Amino acid sequence: MSGLDASFYLLEEENTPLHLAALLVFEGPAPSHSELLDEIAVRLPRVPRYRQRVLSVPLHLGRPVWVDDPRFRIGAHVRRAASPVPGNDEQLFELAARLLARRLDPGRPLWEIWLIDGLEGGRWALLAKVHHCMADGLAGIDLALAMLDVGAGYRRPSAEEVRAAARWRPAPEPSALDLVRAAAVDGVVRPLRRLGGAAVRGIGALGDRRRLGEFALGLSRVAGRLTAPAPDGLNGPIGPNRRWSTLRFPLADVQKIRAAHGGTVNDVVLAAVAAGYRNLLLGRRPLRDDTVVRTIVPVSVRGDGERGELTNRISAVLVNLPVGVADPLERLARVRAQTDDAKRSGQAGIGRIVTGLADAPAVPALLALASRVPARLRQNVVHTVTTNVPGPDFPLYVMGRRLTELYPYVPIAAGIRVATAILSYRGGLHIGVTGDADAVPDLDLLAKGVRNGVDELLGAGRS
Repeated sequence: MSGLDASFYLLEEENTPLHLAALLVFEGPAPSHSELLDEIAVRLPRVPRYRQRVLSVPLHLGRPVWVDDPRFRIGAHVRRAASPVPGNDEQLFELAARLLARRLDPGRPLWEIWLIDGLEGGRWALLAKVHHCMADGLAGIDLALAMLDVGAGYRRPSAEEVRAAARWRPAPEPSALDLVRAAAVDGVVRPLRRLGGAAVRGIGALGDRRRLGEFALGLSRVAGRLTAPAPDGLNGPIGPNRRWSTLRFPLADVQKIRAAHGGTVNDVVLAAVAAGYRNLLLGRRPLRDDTVVRTIVPVSVRGDGERGELTNRISAVLVNLPVGVADPLERLARVRAQTDDAKRSGQAGIGRIVTGLADAPAVPALLALASRVPARLRQNVVHTVTTNVPGPDFPLYVMGRRLTELYPYVPIAAGIRVATAILSYRGGLHIGVTGDADAVPDLDLLAKGVRNGVDELLGAGRS
């Protein structure tokens, strides 16, 4: 694992499972469980990681490693859950929230897919979960494309194809001594390589005063945003249950807002999320005009040649959502000013440096130690996470059934009780808002506020 992948694995706790997920809703009729098992079985060679589990190095002397699981059974990962009658959307999302709250079994490959049938209108759904140590948002899209089809044509796997998939044989599992030896070599070679690369980059940077100035400016901007007044109650201990609110709206609405008022799709989405938090917080108490909600916004640093790699390649920037501002255009302007400034001042580069520190040799042991720190000791500097991942703009299929809705899920941890994921698919933006069920019983106010925030921006400036 990379250092960042290992951090997602080692810092997981019982009440804060760190898996990403998506709820995929299809046109009917639903396949049987056995049909779905066969279909996924013959596709497993496309994703070898799906038959690998994680082994930790003794005494955490190195980062965890992926090894073939000698006891792999596809039936342990592809399961069925019938929706309660009548199978409406509210019941579907409640069932999904219960399944999302469950931690993946750390002794098995870190993924699972739930078949959910019995939905209204003859629909059915798949709930796909994958641990964050395996993939970030873009890698998750690549995973989905490996398991889905881009055309409606379908041929059921033959019996021989299913038997061939079952004949897979795992590679021998390394011994504890093998793991320690490999970690020792890696602990020497990797730092030397990084030191050499850092030396080259450092020499170049010393001759580039502009880049050094941008870095210092970015650092000062991040520090400055930590001083703005923020609300109480968004951070705290996290319980075992989840609430999950979803919504969707046309991407064309965002494009209209961009054309009228400027900014990027991400700026408009962040302004709408700011409206959502404003609605949530006003439901609790009055807000000062200068109140902000600080959100981490993950930024992909994945190169074109790195698509398809199952790992995390992300940095992040910090954005203060201006929840105290009543005017929707002013909220958008303030968000846009921050994201433009983040690009100019190189804030994503600061995030890369921070995440790159996870590759230091001593980090696995430190992360393992941190994982045993009581859950009540959590930060209250960053209030939430807002991630926006571009999905496919073409239709996807499973077994000839068309995918109609695609809702993303992002986990909560480190005292962050609410997080928002946005995913585009076929001209629509699908949003999933994750919350601690006990600490944030009013989560629906946030989702409604996001929808209202888009409507406000659409109507702003009209005579």
